[in-house]
Amino acid sequence: MNETLTIARLGQRGDGIAETPQGQVFVPYALPGETVRAVRDGERAQLVEIIAPSESRIAAICPLFTRCGGCAAQHMAPEFYRDWKRQQVVTALARAGIEAPVAELVDAHGAGRRRVTFHARREDAGMIVGFMAARSHDLIAVDTCPVLAPGLERAPAVAQMLANRLASSNKPLDIQVTASEAGLDVDIRGHGPAGDKLRIALTQVAERLDLARLAMHGETIVERRPPLQRMGKAYVAPGPGGFLQATAEGEERLAALVCAAIPKAKRVADLFAGCGPFSFRLAERCQVHAVEGEKAAIQSLLKAAGATQGLKPITAEQRDLFRRPLLEHEVNGFDAVVLDPPRAGAEAQVKRIAASKLAAVVYVSCDAGSFARDAALLIAGGYALEGVTPVDQFRYSAHIELVGVFRRARR
Repeated sequence: MNETLTIARLGQRGDGIAETPQGQVFVPYALPGETVRAVRDGERAQLVEIIAPSESRIAAICPLFTRCGGCAAQHMAPEFYRDWKRQQVVTALARAGIEAPVAELVDAHGAGRRRVTFHARREDAGMIVGFMAARSHDLIAVDTCPVLAPGLERAPAVAQMLANRLASSNKPLDIQVTASEAGLDVDIRGHGPAGDKLRIALTQVAERLDLARLAMHGETIVERRPPLQRMGKAYVAPGPGGFLQATAEGEERLAALVCAAIPKAKRVADLFAGCGPFSFRLAERCQVHAVEGEKAAIQSLLKAAGATQGLKPITAEQRDLFRRPLLEHEVNGFDAVVLDPPRAGAEAQVKRIAASKLAAVVYVSCDAGSFARDAALLIAGGYALEGVTPVDQFRYSAHIELVGVFRRARR
């Protein structure tokens, strides 16, 4: 049954929240101040009609918006959208009891996202390739996406051709496509190991599609050209499926904030370093020790470091920082530490840093909640949170990146 609701505010995922006698109701794609008609199912509802729209509502840029689950906020006017994104950080800090300046949102969308993962599934009509529907396991076929960088224009068609070639496996696939300096870099997951005949066939497909590299489950099938990414002065070839910041502009903005926070540091530890987006830029003026759990990322970093001139020394170490964080005496050997952990944060490592004498910490996070938890640990250990800068490289999504700068009071 349809129900008329008035939206009071936005939730963290971008849902409109209505207050009712039975409790909160979350209405996707509704904005504060709007009166809507919706079909309610417990605390969630499906939007049916907007009776009185908000002045902050605008037309979406994609015809698949509200059907495709990739974007949550194409209906928000720019100023409203910026405030909502920034407020996520403000709210997370407040919930943790932390007071710190939060800068205005930095737009880091740039040319668009340089990496995309398509899902592929066999259905009656053949292989369907696209994105998951909003809050569903249904698959929405996609032949173009307006948030992708120009280098990924061919990506939907490439993913479709690869899925068609692998259709006989009857397995759901994830096809990750990355734009590189040398062309498209593809890693396929879900199929299982490729036998000799399939490897030959996939090599031929990669030739026809002019791919830079084609891999399956992180194992290279064929590399026709090194899939290089520019990181400061270095050109790096990440391992197949290896981590990259979502946009090239995002990486530049985050790195600039990191470097600006510790201009006088002479020796820096870059923890959860990946293949070196911060390490290479820091090494233009100071020594860097990069620590990362993935072997392929460390190998890529060291190879690029050896081929790049004009950098201070970069050393690297493969180490699981969740199980073996740097200890206090190790941390004390640096002027500053840069952290860029996964979404879960870096609680074990932060506890060691909090017990150290380290002067400065620059924390890059993709989750405001885990950042606030770790920030509270550092503050309890004697650090002051100097400020936080939200960085938006996930335009139209509910995700937000941030950079927090901590300094220890002089003892």
